[in-house]
Amino acid sequence: MDNIFLFLREKAKKNPKSIILPEGEDKRIQEAVKFIVKEKMAKVILFDKKGNLGGLFKDVGNEDFLKIIELKDEVMERYANLYFELRKKKGISLDIARRIVRENPVFMAGLMVREKEADGFVAGACTSTSDVARAAIHCMKREGETPTVMGAFIILVPDCPYGENGLFVFADCGVIPLPTTEQLAEIAIEAADFTKDILGILPRVALLSYSTKGSSKGENIEKIIKALEIVKKKRRDILIDGEFQVDAAIVPEVAGIKSPHSPVAGKANVLIFPNLEAGNCGYKLVQRLAKARAVGPILLGLEKPASDLSRGCNVEDVIDAVAITVIRAQRSN
Repeated sequence: MDNIFLFLREKAKKNPKSIILPEGEDKRIQEAVKFIVKEKMAKVILFDKKGNLGGLFKDVGNEDFLKIIELKDEVMERYANLYFELRKKKGISLDIARRIVRENPVFMAGLMVREKEADGFVAGACTSTSDVARAAIHCMKREGETPTVMGAFIILVPDCPYGENGLFVFADCGVIPLPTTEQLAEIAIEAADFTKDILGILPRVALLSYSTKGSSKGENIEKIIKALEIVKKKRRDILIDGEFQVDAAIVPEVAGIKSPHSPVAGKANVLIFPNLEAGNCGYKLVQRLAKARAVGPILLGLEKPASDLSRGCNVEDVIDAVAITVIRAQRSN
């Protein structure tokens, strides 16, 4: 699966969608935009806080694939009013709405997607995950009856025999600090569907823990077991099992000892972490120690696609997050 990101980029090019990048002042974003526009991967809407970005893209070509919006007062006022109307029942005043939208244009990006002025957004290069997630949750509609918004990562580990030849999906690594049993089940379902629909591979989902199939007892273990039961009841088509320690989930030799009869043990390619601490630490350890690619957190559970970026992202991460957001927009449209 070494070429998975090339595959996703090519898939995005087949039907480019309009994607907002609200952090136009970030140099990594600017470099990514040049590539995306040149390759006609997405129709980029770039926010310009200071009104000085136009000259950076004169030689890129493909003018129809780039729209720069200067964040003038009259523009911001319109979206501040939209945000106020959405959130006034939560106690937000118009003045507070103005401050939020002006200080964090990611909220304007979310509102534009809600208003169908764009198909999705990608942000986070210089905005915290909590702010990106809050903008998406407050401004965009949830998907169907799903009450949970979560963050998934695509992880590609070089020279790795585990998962899907080194390809994994990790969740939730970005949004929910302490998921309930029901939320844990929703995280597993959303991550499985994302793996199948966007990556085109059969998801084999492992619910992770410090225990493997009853080797330890405790309240947290019981929560995972109940989450497993919920998924199996709701979605019999999903191949899922747990609870597993990481080695039992992905290493066939260990699985043969700890859980020899599981259809998932030793073969998992979707790893569901018990809480945000574990998920966030887990993906960053793999990213830094194994020199893995980690793209995300991709926000799942929304009606329209949005993706966060780590503030430690590079240009390639931005390009690939946009490609994934385009493909998800292709499906949602």
